Amino acid sequence: MAVVSQAALVAAVLLPATAGVVLCLLGSDGRRPAAVAVAVAVVDLVLAVVVALARPVVSVPFLAGADFALAVDGLAALVLPAVAAVTLFVLVFAGGDIGGATGRFFGLMLLFSAAVTVTVTATTLPTLLVAWEVMGATSYALIGFRWHRPEDVAAGGTAFLTTRLADLGLYAAAAAALAGSAGWALADLPAASGIWLHVAAGGVLVAALGKAAQLPFSFWLSRAMQGPSPVSALLHSAAMVAMGGFLLLRTAPLLAAAGWAAQVAAWAGAVTAVLVGLVAVAQRDLKQLLAASTAAQLGFVVLAAGVSAVAGGTAHLIAHAATKALLFLAAGAWLSALGTRELAALRGVGRRWPLVGGCAGVGAVTLAGVPPLSLWATKDEVLAAARETSLPLYLTGLVGAVLSAAYAAKVLRVVLAPAPVGVQDRYDRQERGTRRVGWAERWPMVPLAGAASVLSVLALPPVGSAVRRVLGDTTSPTADWTSLLLSGVVSVAVVVLVLWRGAPRLGWAVGWLGLEGAAHRVVVGPVLALAQQLARFDDRVVDAGVRAAASSVLAAGRWAARFDDRALDRAVDGTARGGVRLAGVTARVDGAGIDRAVQSIARGARGLGTLARRPQTGQLHQYYAQVVIVLTAAAALAAVSVLFVFGG
Repeated sequence: MAVVSQAALVAAVLLPATAGVVLCLLGSDGRRPAAVAVAVAVVDLVLAVVVALARPVVSVPFLAGADFALAVDGLAALVLPAVAAVTLFVLVFAGGDIGGATGRFFGLMLLFSAAVTVTVTATTLPTLLVAWEVMGATSYALIGFRWHRPEDVAAGGTAFLTTRLADLGLYAAAAAALAGSAGWALADLPAASGIWLHVAAGGVLVAALGKAAQLPFSFWLSRAMQGPSPVSALLHSAAMVAMGGFLLLRTAPLLAAAGWAAQVAAWAGAVTAVLVGLVAVAQRDLKQLLAASTAAQLGFVVLAAGVSAVAGGTAHLIAHAATKALLFLAAGAWLSALGTRELAALRGVGRRWPLVGGCAGVGAVTLAGVPPLSLWATKDEVLAAARETSLPLYLTGLVGAVLSAAYAAKVLRVVLAPAPVGVQDRYDRQERGTRRVGWAERWPMVPLAGAASVLSVLALPPVGSAVRRVLGDTTSPTADWTSLLLSGVVSVAVVVLVLWRGAPRLGWAVGWLGLEGAAHRVVVGPVLALAQQLARFDDRVVDAGVRAAASSVLAAGRWAARFDDRALDRAVDGTARGGVRLAGVTARVDGAGIDRAVQSIARGARGLGTLARRPQTGQLHQYYAQVVIVLTAAAALAAVSVLFVFGG
């Protein structure tokens, strides 16, 4: 069983990743890529449920001191099926909404989904960094999917560069973990020693705040609304933006160990819920309103991580994913049908398409925190933990909750209102509308509306108690029924007030508090100025040095060429001529002397051979005579020798 569950976890990553790469490489159009992507998403949802029940652990060697490790613990078991379900519904919607380059689009969406799965289940920093990088790269490609529109590409670049700047924090955290002898396991980061604990906590905090679009990084989410509606629905509900909050929930023990990091996270989330909530109230564009509300709602998740309310933060993360995916899909359907995102132009649109309007109404009421819908209970559980930590923190979060009701009621007012005369003149402002909403765009909203309605059970007993046990969150306080009733009454009152009187205009907040301009002045401007100074330094110093070095090299080359021509070439020519002459002399010596000597020896050897063959006649008496002659000669020689010896 363990092997099967491990294989299921590996397949949950490799199946969408492989299918995504294939679809991107093939680059085909038509409905086939959509069908493939939806089929993969269905299988991935089944795998997510299987691994959530089995809780497998998979680890393979990756880097020295850290494996590529995935594990499904209690937190991942709750979040992973929710992400897979939202991904499925968004891909079904996209099948009816995306018209061109479908192979590339659905391939990128599947790759992004695989990266999110690894992010949710990663247990080591190197594993998380791989997923974090892929998630960032694919989000850039998806936001700038319509590459022929410069504003879309610029929006993708803004989102990518802003989050990349914050992502450097993860690399700082990885370095600090090693320096502090904690290792690269996420669970071991609180054990980092000395100053390295605080560096690791700060790095994780910055990276997470950047991905979750919390202050001061929130402005990139506004630019990301240039992307296709299904991209907004996935990236900004259950995927990339949500993963910033998820990372802080995962590393809540690290924040608590550092002390100051937990306080910074809590206040960053609460202040974002208020200030970016005001931005949402001020918006006149539906997707911009939903984008600002995403950052504001993720503020409650970040607040939960700061006060160690992991159960409340997780419940809010999941409920918000369903709610915000629903609202983004409704906004996308209306944009495709009418070609506009302006709230004034969308008045009465809920009556024109009742199913879409009804589902969007459920999403808006849920976002407002009206009981008994989901965000009412999950938000109040986070606020209960904040109340136990700090009264000012709680009051700040409460203001954010009131603003949630205000900007959600602004959406609800548009959905419920009758269409004014002449509203058709406002259509087709952003793109050419089709004047229809297909079945593939309508039906995914129904299960999302159902989920947004019932997921309050994640924060209410008895399911809420079971969630806390699964997550091991037994210390953070839970919301009591008095506070739940009070928050519900306040939300309903704010919704009624906005429906009756309308939301305040807050023109000063429409431009996202000038955050992008401030970022250009504080970061981009100085960086560009530094780049210009470096360019001038390059022109005046580095280029001059390179030119001087090049001149020296050329001069040395010319001298070497002359030396080669005048010395080396002459030496080679002289050696060659001497070699030819020596060869001629050697040839003459060989022909006149050596050849003649060899020929003379050969003739002498032939003569001796002829003489040696003459006695060989084959007659025995001749051989006997020859023996007698030889013996006689030997005897004579011996006698002469004796006489010489004795005579001397």
